Amino acid sequence: MYEHLETAENRDTLKRVVVDPVSRVEGHGKVTLLLDENNKVQQARLHIVEFRGFERFIQGRPYWELPVLVQRLCGICPVSHHLAAAKAIDQLVGVDPENLPVSADKLRRLLHFGQVLQSHALHFFHLSSPDLLFGFESDIGKRNIIAVLQDFPDIGLQGVKLRKYGQEVIRMVSGKRIHGTGAIAGGMNKHLSKEERDTLLADIDQILEWSAASVALIKKVHCANLPYYDDFATIRSNYLGLVKPDGALELYHGGIRAKTAAGETITDHFDYCNYNDLIHEEVRSWTYMKFPYLLSQGKEDGWYRVGPLARVNNCDFINTPLAEAARVEFKAHSPEAMVHSTLAFHWARLIEVLHCAESIKELLHDADLLVGELVAQGEKRYEGIGVIEAPRGTLFHHYQVDDNDIVTKANLIVSTTSNNQAMNESVRQVAAEYLSGRELTEPLLNNLEVAIRAYDPCLSCATHAVGKMPLQLELRDVDGVLIDKLIKHDTGDIERV
Repeated sequence: MYEHLETAENRDTLKRVVVDPVSRVEGHGKVTLLLDENNKVQQARLHIVEFRGFERFIQGRPYWELPVLVQRLCGICPVSHHLAAAKAIDQLVGVDPENLPVSADKLRRLLHFGQVLQSHALHFFHLSSPDLLFGFESDIGKRNIIAVLQDFPDIGLQGVKLRKYGQEVIRMVSGKRIHGTGAIAGGMNKHLSKEERDTLLADIDQILEWSAASVALIKKVHCANLPYYDDFATIRSNYLGLVKPDGALELYHGGIRAKTAAGETITDHFDYCNYNDLIHEEVRSWTYMKFPYLLSQGKEDGWYRVGPLARVNNCDFINTPLAEAARVEFKAHSPEAMVHSTLAFHWARLIEVLHCAESIKELLHDADLLVGELVAQGEKRYEGIGVIEAPRGTLFHHYQVDDNDIVTKANLIVSTTSNNQAMNESVRQVAAEYLSGRELTEPLLNNLEVAIRAYDPCLSCATHAVGKMPLQLELRDVDGVLIDKLIKHDTGDIERV
């Protein structure tokens, strides 16, 4: 819905334009623009208007429920929460990642590759490809997967089948396509059967072919629209993600690497169990989503981006040949050390699809998926931290338990939360560069949504500010002039402003 309202701010009459809801993303959010009498943009913000509060209501539950319970955060990326929680409760039973049984580790990795493949395919083909194939300001009737299937049937069908294959990997490893039960404390609950392995092997070469074709497609689309695609919603930022010990792209387990916009290393192979020494979070009054930042860089300069663009930028190489060749081409596209184009998220995302397809094929030929020890256990601990690269970026799960194995504290830093500041910066860039001074229409306002969709945000995953969000009450007169304002702080104190 596009809503035009009159308000007053700083004694000047401004027009308020609301994009509500932001469409073709997971969850609910809105964008507000404040325009002056000449339609010049004075303010642009992305607001997350739903509230979930998982950090609070998983308290009081036994820790072994968490891998299944936290999946309910999302129906798009449940496996990511499932595995992050599993890695955290592994530590509660005394099992570090390097001590996980080999078969369990490989099954979890297979599960995760299936998750990343299906999620990326869903986002690109179902949610974003209508913008890229028909144009950002195309007729609203064209901006959906049905129109893609009608006008580009081969592309649309490949996207549907890529996602279906990823979901089948998930189903065969965890028992269900959505909200399965594969990972448990210290390992996995079952092997892959020979029949399941053979079923997945039968289609993997076709999946590889379609994955490679998707990379070629996005490269063609991106490069056919230069310099527009390089400049649209583009910002310079820090980047953060996991890497392997040798610097390779890593999606399941590794150390944290953070780099500046210039490609300089901020930290490398940082132990994610000490993430509180690296990342802090800020709360702002106008959204339910927090703003993480790198402590060493400060609130103003420490915000960063995560996800496919960050991972492909940060890694030294990808350890599967087709994806590595695609990464080299991708990096060569930029004259700088880092690729900053926000629309390049799509390109990096499909390079990861190709990497996942290659990795799945390699794992399906590994006998450890079919036999071997599945569960390990050590000495009880009271704190566990699990970190994984979800499709949308680095995902943190942190739990503390008591003597009765009951969760007493939980903290989640979700991928989309880490991209919060970046999404707001991209929205501001688009508003200032492409909308300011123009008569706004629905197709034109879709440019704002295109910028947000590039990040593949999962807004319902990212809203956890319970107990930290100050309550504000404003009283305005009929002209919109502020008469009185009360703020209730986290401490319970009430302040009159």
